[in-house]
Amino acid sequence: MDKLVLSQDGSHTIISERFGVSYHSKFGSMQETQTVFIDAGLDYIVSRGYREINILEMGFGTGLNALMTYQSIKGISINYHTIEAYPIAENQYSQLNYPSVLSLTEKQSKDFIRMHEAQSGDNISISDHFEFTKHIIKIENFKTTKKFDIIYYDAFAPTSQEELWTPELMAKLYDMCNPGAVLVTYCAKGSFKRALRSAGFTVEALDGPEGKREMTRGKVL
Repeated sequence: MDKLVLSQDGSHTIISERFGVSYHSKFGSMQETQTVFIDAGLDYIVSRGYREINILEMGFGTGLNALMTYQSIKGISINYHTIEAYPIAENQYSQLNYPSVLSLTEKQSKDFIRMHEAQSGDNISISDHFEFTKHIIKIENFKTTKKFDIIYYDAFAPTSQEELWTPELMAKLYDMCNPGAVLVTYCAKGSFKRALRSAGFTVEALDGPEGKREMTRGKVL
């Protein structure tokens, strides 16, 4: 059974029994999400003048990336699509301590649960500025005509799921991107960077979150 544990910043993560890895960094779930996805992804795109942003997330998991993105909305509108092949159970997501450690309002706490309760393909208006759609499917089988400005790539590591870091899959994601889009991930493995480049991304090495020297941002020019 998956195990709920505390990371070093006091926020929960989950150890996946199926894949033998944690959903977030043991050094801090929140600090990882902030550094990798909010700072290098969302804030970067907002700094370039975007006010209506389409986000695709690979790996909804605990919902922390979506929740912290929702919390970060200031003067922008977000259409958020997330892919998750193996959603966590209610007895897991209902115990996550994110509402308390992030000081969520009662509405935000309820909205977090709504994200977890969403059925595949449901489009939910979480707020006037945050549209949310969950796709319960393997990314290999995911199809869309929508184009994205940011991809949060939060799949389990290549050592656990090598098939999610291939040149073919990166090419598929590249085709889903708008010009100027970015893909951000905690992974900095050389073979993954080569996969990004072969798909057409320009690759940037960035300082990683605590406990990780480097992370990656791929750009669509």
